[in-house]
Amino acid sequence: MPATTYFAFFLGTVLMVCLDIWQTRGGVISVKKAALWSVFWVVLAALFAASIYQFWDFYAPYSPYTPHQAAMAFTTGYLLEKSLSIDNLFVFAIIFSQYSVPTNVRPRALLYGVIGALVLRMMMIVLGAELLNRYHWTLYLFAAFLIWTGISLFREQDQQEEVNPLPEKLIRRWLPMTRDFHQHHLTMRLNDGKRMATPLVVVIAVIAFMDVLFALDSIPAIFAVTREPFLVLAANVFALLGLRSLYFVLEGLISRFVYLKPALAVIMLFIGVKMLLSTTAWAIETQWSLGFIACIMMLAVIASILKERKSSDVEHKENQTNQV
Repeated sequence: MPATTYFAFFLGTVLMVCLDIWQTRGGVISVKKAALWSVFWVVLAALFAASIYQFWDFYAPYSPYTPHQAAMAFTTGYLLEKSLSIDNLFVFAIIFSQYSVPTNVRPRALLYGVIGALVLRMMMIVLGAELLNRYHWTLYLFAAFLIWTGISLFREQDQQEEVNPLPEKLIRRWLPMTRDFHQHHLTMRLNDGKRMATPLVVVIAVIAFMDVLFALDSIPAIFAVTREPFLVLAANVFALLGLRSLYFVLEGLISRFVYLKPALAVIMLFIGVKMLLSTTAWAIETQWSLGFIACIMMLAVIASILKERKSSDVEHKENQTNQV
């Protein structure tokens, strides 16, 4: 693959990130706007797949892939990464809830987190599947962490347990930190002249860290689809670029879910088990994973609607009794 192809794709990625920054300016994103931009990113990925089919000989003149094979490999890899990235959205919801991230700060936190995840994923792709296979046992540690998080969610009562993964421990150990968020600032200079990091640094680090945990499952999967590093990279970039908009579609619905926390707990446990079984004969296929998550969230929505309706009926009867 010529270096010019990677350089051109890097410039295109920077332009797309700038576009994403522009469309989320102001810090407030409606569900309708997020849904429209989610469709936009999917269409953009489809157009890129079409350009691969049309100009693959220009992108990679010495590739053993035919234009048809390259376009199919990118499309399959993109759909795989997009499907697996749905798991990340529920984790983002947990992170924002447990760190009490202000609503107007969340778009910027996700932006920085996704950029950090892109850089880390690029490093992982360069190292390749061989390195992941050599240290494959770390997947079991990550699976244990996710299972522990799910159990912690089940045990929570009125107050939430704090997520305290490795990035937070390291950052709080080495960086002095303010107690509160200060808009989009990563650091703040106090009255005494001392500069301190804000909690936004921790949130960004945790988002990027959690995305890499999921990438350890998804990147080996996409290498099974194609061994062409450029196609692996492109599929990851397009999947991550649309992740922010997709999250805010979900976020607009989260506030209406009374039973969201137990649903997220079940999903986290399922993902942990999925990681544990990923290299066994009982490995869970992606379509079954998505089907399970969809069913759990559907049950949570139905149960939430029924509970809200029941609460409204009880409140209505109490009002009638008070009037009498």
